[in-house]
Amino acid sequence: MQDKDTWSGRFSEPVAELVKHYTASVGFDYKLAMFDIQGSLAHAQMLAACDIISTQDLNDIKRGLGQIENEILMGEFAWSLELEDVHLNIEKRLTALVGDAGKRLHTGRSRNDQVATDVRLYLRHSIDDMLMLVKALQGALLDLADQHAHTIMPGFTHLQVAQPISFAHHLMAYFEMLKRDAERLHDCRKRVNRLPLGAAALAGTSYPIKREYVADLLGFDGVCENSLDAVSDRDFAIEFTACAALIMTHLSRFSEELILWMNPRFGFIDIADRFCTGSSIMPQKKNPDVPELVRGKTGRVNGHLVALLTLMKGQPLAYNKDNQEDKEPLFDTVETLTRTLRIYADMITGIKVKPEAMRSAALQGYATATDLADYLVKKGLPFRDAHEAVALAVRFAEQRGCDLTDISLADLRQFSPDIGEEVYQVLSLEGSLASRNHIGGTAPLQVAEAIARARASLSK
Repeated sequence: MQDKDTWSGRFSEPVAELVKHYTASVGFDYKLAMFDIQGSLAHAQMLAACDIISTQDLNDIKRGLGQIENEILMGEFAWSLELEDVHLNIEKRLTALVGDAGKRLHTGRSRNDQVATDVRLYLRHSIDDMLMLVKALQGALLDLADQHAHTIMPGFTHLQVAQPISFAHHLMAYFEMLKRDAERLHDCRKRVNRLPLGAAALAGTSYPIKREYVADLLGFDGVCENSLDAVSDRDFAIEFTACAALIMTHLSRFSEELILWMNPRFGFIDIADRFCTGSSIMPQKKNPDVPELVRGKTGRVNGHLVALLTLMKGQPLAYNKDNQEDKEPLFDTVETLTRTLRIYADMITGIKVKPEAMRSAALQGYATATDLADYLVKKGLPFRDAHEAVALAVRFAEQRGCDLTDISLADLRQFSPDIGEEVYQVLSLEGSLASRNHIGGTAPLQVAEAIARARASLSK
C-alpha cells in the first residue's frame, strides 16, 4: 500500500499496480541519490541555522543520511518501487533510522524544487568531468599533430582533391571544434549552477528560510529568482544536451574521416586492433567499429535533444509530471558522451599514420592548380584570366595522363608566356604548403605555432 506519510491520506483507494509501475521513476532516478543526499544535508543545515529544526534534529539527519550514503555505496540499500522515486526512498529510510527528525527534513521544500536541485547538482558534476575528458582528447590530438606538421595529405572539398594540406593542420581543425565545445560547456555550466531549492512546490515557502545560505553550502553561484521558473523549466538540461549533440556531431564527422582513411582505397591510417573487430565470415576483415558506433550514437544524442525540446514545448507553468521524462534522455546523453570522449582519446593514441599514402593521394587531382593560378596573378595576370589559363593547363594534363609538374616549360608557356622555371617549385607539394604562411594557414611553421598556442591554452 502507498506510504501513508506522503500523500495517500487524500485518496480513498490505493494507487493501482499498473499506475505504480507506469509512474515510478526510481528505476532510473536512483542515479541522483548522492546528489539528493548532498542537497538534503545543505537544506537541513539551513533549517537548523534558521531555527526551523533543532540542532538535535540536524545531527540525527546527518547521522541517518551518512548511513544511507554508505548503504548505497555498498550496494546494500533496498530500493522500493512502492516509494516511487529516489527522494521518497531516501526519506523513508531516513525516517526509519532517525524517527521524527527524518520527517522534519522536508520542511520548507517540495519534491519539485528538490528534484530540480538534484538534477542541477548531477549535471554540474557531469560537466566538470566532461571538461576534463574534452581536454584529454585535445591533448591526444596535439600529441599526434606534433608528429605530422610536415606530413602532406590532400585537402578535400566535395570529397574531391582540392589543395595540399598537412595532416597536423587537419587534426588541428578538430582541436578548434573541441575548443569551442569546451567553451560552450563552460558557459552552460553558469546557467546550470543556480539553486532552485527554496522555491518549494511553485510559490516559495512561508518558513523563514535562507536560500543564499544553501546556495553557498552547495557551491551554487546564486539562486533561481522566480519560484515558478525554478521548479518548472529544464532549459539548462536542454542547453547541455545541445552542447553534447554538437560535440558528438564533431566526433561523428571525425569518425567518418577515420573510417574513410582506413579504407584501402585511401590507406591513410590504421586504427589499433583494440578498437576494431573482425567478420564472422570474412577472415580478412578489420572493421572500425568504434568510429562507426560514434556515428550511430550521435543520432541517439541528437534524438535526446529533440525529445527534451518536445517534452517542454507544451507545458504550462509550473511543474508537471511530464518533467519526470527529462531524466532518462539526460542521463543517457551524459553517459554516452562521457564514454565516447574517454574511448576517443585512447583511440587517437592508437592511430598509425601512413605518410606515403597521403602524399601519393595529394599528387592526384591536380591539387596545386590553385598555386599556379596564384603564381600567374603575382605575375600581373587578372585572377579570372589566370583561372582560365590554369583550367586549360589541367585539361592538357588530363588528356596526356600526367600531372602539372610533368608538363614541359615550353608547353606550360602556351597557356601564359609569363611562366618561368621557378613554377615547378610553386607546383610542388612542399611549395604549396609553405606558401600558406599566415595565421590559420597550413604552412608547417604556422601549424607548429598553432600547436604551441593550443598547448598553452590547455595548461591554463
